[in-house]
Parts: sequence; structure tokens; C-alpha cells
Amino acid sequence: MINMFQPQVGAEELAAVAEVFENQWLGYGPQTKAFEQEFADHLGVPAETVLFINSATSGLHLAMELLNIGPGDEVVFPSVSFPANGHCVAAAGATPVFCDVRPRTLNPTVDDVRAVLTPRTKAVMLLHYGGQPGDIVEIAELCRERGIPFIEDAACAIGSSIDGRACGTFGDIAIWSFDSRKIITTGDGGMIYVRDPQLARRAHRLAYQGLDDRGAFAAMKNDGTRRWWDQTIHEVGRRLIGNDLTAAIGRVQLGKLAGFVQRRGEIIAQYDRLLEGVPGVRRPPALPEGHVSTNYFYWVQFEDVTLRNTVAEDLLELGIYTTYRYPPLHKVPLFATGVLLPGTDEAEAITLLLPLHQSLTDAEVERVASSLISVLDHRRALRDAG
Repeated sequence: MINMFQPQVGAEELAAVAEVFENQWLGYGPQTKAFEQEFADHLGVPAETVLFINSATSGLHLAMELLNIGPGDEVVFPSVSFPANGHCVAAAGATPVFCDVRPRTLNPTVDDVRAVLTPRTKAVMLLHYGGQPGDIVEIAELCRERGIPFIEDAACAIGSSIDGRACGTFGDIAIWSFDSRKIITTGDGGMIYVRDPQLARRAHRLAYQGLDDRGAFAAMKNDGTRRWWDQTIHEVGRRLIGNDLTAAIGRVQLGKLAGFVQRRGEIIAQYDRLLEGVPGVRRPPALPEGHVSTNYFYWVQFEDVTLRNTVAEDLLELGIYTTYRYPPLHKVPLFATGVLLPGTDEAEAITLLLPLHQSLTDAEVERVASSLISVLDHRRALRDAG
């Protein structure tokens, strides 16, 4: 089976874990702090505004808490989003408000966002589809003009940028995912960035039981009269922090990020060459000038709307796993509102993601492309014969 997603981990990651075992400190410690510093350097932001957490989903819930989002509030985001985006809004007691996307890019425009803003809009939350930055600059400007906090779900955009500025740094809060399907992985885990330093300090407190001091070591740095086991707690918190075991893996993976992105770009270029001129197949649109993508997804779209599901089934029988992400949330029972989103519906009907990960060989990419062409020819022949 050619997998849709596949991590690339090996001896270097094992060695990093072995070092943590040797030090006998598995929790939040020096490896975690180093990972946060290195990730902050990658973004070009202060280290104290970045926090390694146990998942991106936890980061989304934490963002709702940091912004005091609750009943009566609305949060705007695309229906083409991971379920956690909807869950974090609903769990806060707020109302999800879905905006449309452009069917070719699966990212919203600033007009798509503007169209659904109301006086009750408490935040806008957008992902970068497939790692493509989208209209994030214009949307960030709109949010600033309206005084609306802007959350970037940068789970797919760890290597994405616009004119050298990292995606995730355009908004007020951003979240990255390091789950097993992401371009770099810690097995599970995530990172959150909070632009405002004071709010970032609150994020650190809420992520670790509401404590002002991160454990005994912080308390021991005081004037010596304070007992190191004392605690200062002013608000309810949880345990969302990462640990040295997974941070050690993350540090190695982050060091490989540039190579991973480059290899994925080579795979995309190969898909583009192999699928160029194939009748009825559209490839992802070219990136605007100054935009750099993490190259997380590669998708094709079919002019015949009846083809997507049958092509996916045929490819699966040939040992090639494909998928569609993300099934529109406005159609699932939990969030269904009857809203009309024509761009989203069009994209959902015709879009198919092809396998894309840095471990793919050129021969496997060629197999995927040739199988897709063969399946399409077969399906057209059946249609014409019928």
C-alpha cells in the first residue's frame, strides 16, 4: 500500500530518546525548553511566547480560554476544517459560523470571511489549506481593523511563509500539530504561539495547573525564605504541557524540516509533470509570488463530478490510498445549520488528495500518477460504452 501520510523517523530520533532515558528526566525539562527556543527561532518570535503542548487540539481549546470565548459569542472559520476546530468552539459554549472557501484553493478569501462577520464575532480562526498560505495577510488586516482576535490553525503550515514571514505569526494566536501524519512529528504534540507577552504568560499558567511557577526549580530561585514546595494559583488550569521524551524527537525532526519540505516539493513537481495535460484533471493552482508552502497536500480535481468517489475506490484496490480533507463541518449532524456554501460544496464533490510524504520514491509517485490516468481512462470507457 502506498500510504497517504507517513512519518520519517529513524536512528537520530532513537538516539535523542536514548539520551533522555540516560538523563532520567522524562517530563517538562531541558529538552522541552530547547525545543521551544528552536521553534521560536524558526518563527522569528520571542521564546517566551511559544509553548510545547500535548496536542494541537489542546492548543485550540486553550485559545478559546485565552480569548474568553463563551456563550453568545461567534467564531468564524471555514467549514473545510479539522473537527477539532468545531469542537473547541462548541466546548466553549460559543457558536461556530462557517465561511465559504474558493473551490480551487480550498482557502477562504477576505471577502468570504467579511461576509459572515457580525457584532457577535469574537474571533476568526483559519487554517492554511495544504500548507498554502492563502489570503492570510488581507484577512489579518481585516481582523485588526474590526478589533477581532485572529487565530491561525497552522497545523499544515510549519514551513509556509509570505515574503519571508512565517505563517502563524500574522495572527494573535497560532497552533501547530506534530501528530503522526504531520510533516514533522513527535507522535502526538503541538506548539502554541501567543503574540501578546502577558497573554502568553497566562497560556503557560493555564497549560500547567494554573501555577505561576513551573514547579520546584522556579520556586528555588527566589530569595531563599520561600519554601520550594509552595504554590501560587489564581485560576483553574489543566495539564497540557509537552515533555522531554517527545520534545527530543521534535528537535531532531525540526532540524530536518527544510529537507522534508524540499523533498515534498520535488514530489509535487513530479506529479505536475506526470499529470500535465491529462483530460478532465485539474492540479493545484500555482502559488502567488512571495508565497512558500509546506507542501502538505497535493490534490487533483475532476471536471466530471461523478468521478471522485469511484476513482478513489479504484485506486484503493490498486494499493494506493487517497482521501479527501476536510469533510465539510456544516454537513455533519453536530454542526449542521443549513447554511449554503457553494464553493465548499463544489470542492468537496470533486477534490481528491494523492499520497504525499517525504518517504515516497520517484517510482511510487510515477505509479500513483500512471494508475490515476489508467483508472480515469477505464471509467471514461465504461461511461461511453453505457
